[in-house]
Amino acid sequence: MERSRLKHLYADEQINNKQLFLHYADLDDPTTIRRVISKVQPTEFYHLAGQSHVGLSFDIPESTCDTTAIGTLRIMEILRDQPNPPRFMHASSREIFGTPTVSPQDENTPVNPNSPYGCAKTFATQMTKIYREAHGLFFCNAICYNHESPRRGENFVTRKVTLAAARIKAGQQKSVSLGDLDAARDWGYAKDYVEAMWLMLQQDTAGDYVLATGVSHTIKDLLETAFAHVGLNWQDHVEIDSRFKRPADAHELLGNPAKAEQTLNWKRSVDFQQLVHLMVEADLKRD
Repeated sequence: MERSRLKHLYADEQINNKQLFLHYADLDDPTTIRRVISKVQPTEFYHLAGQSHVGLSFDIPESTCDTTAIGTLRIMEILRDQPNPPRFMHASSREIFGTPTVSPQDENTPVNPNSPYGCAKTFATQMTKIYREAHGLFFCNAICYNHESPRRGENFVTRKVTLAAARIKAGQQKSVSLGDLDAARDWGYAKDYVEAMWLMLQQDTAGDYVLATGVSHTIKDLLETAFAHVGLNWQDHVEIDSRFKRPADAHELLGNPAKAEQTLNWKRSVDFQQLVHLMVEADLKRD
C-alpha cells in the first residue's frame, strides 16, 4: 500500500524498522486492531484515524459514522480488555460544536454538530469521556481546531489554496475554484497540536482539551496571504463554484485554548501568516 507522505522515513535506515514500525489494520475490522495491540502492547495510544473530510461526509454518511464513530468504540473496547490498558488520546474535532451557541468555544461548550462527520465525532468524543468516567481509564479527547501543514491533503481548502498559489506562480495552472470565501476558521500548525496531544498523556490526570489558536481568519485572508507571498493578486485567479459550498456551515468556529495553555504549559510556535508561508514554500519546492 502506498504511503507517499512516509517515503522519506522509509528511506532513512536510522528510522525505518528501528524507530518506525508499520502495522496494518482497519477500523471496520476489530480483529486486525486487536492483533496489533496485542503484539505491540502500547503504553500510549494516539487515535487519529477515520474519515475526516467534513464535506465528503454528506456524500458518505454511513461510512463516515462507521469508521469515525464506531471505529473509535471498537478501539476503546479492545483497549479496555487489555491487562494494562494504555493511555488513550482520541483526536476529536471542533466540528462537534457545529453551529456554536457561544464564541469562542471551550471544553464546556455544548455540542451541536451540523454534519455527519461532526455527529460521528461527537459520538466518539462522548464515548471517550464515558469510558474515562465509567471504567476509570486514562482516556482523553483532543478537541482539535483546523490543524494544517505541508502534509495536508489537496482536497482541504488550505492546501488547495497554497498549492494553487505555487502552481499559478510557476505557470502550471491559471485559477482555483472555491466556495464561500467569507467562511472563517481557527487555523493552527499540526506539529504544535501533536505536541499538545503528547503532553495530554503525560499528565497525572486524564482530561479533555481544546487545541486551537484563539484567532480566526477567513478564506479571503488565506488567499491574500498565500498569493501575496508569491507576488500575485488572488482576485485575478479565484473563481466561485457553488459546488464547494457545504449544505450547512458554521461561521463562528473559534477555539479557546486556555486550559491547554495553563494545564499543559502549551503554546503554539507558528502564527497564521507563518503557517501559510511555510505551506506555500513547501508547494513551491514540490512543483
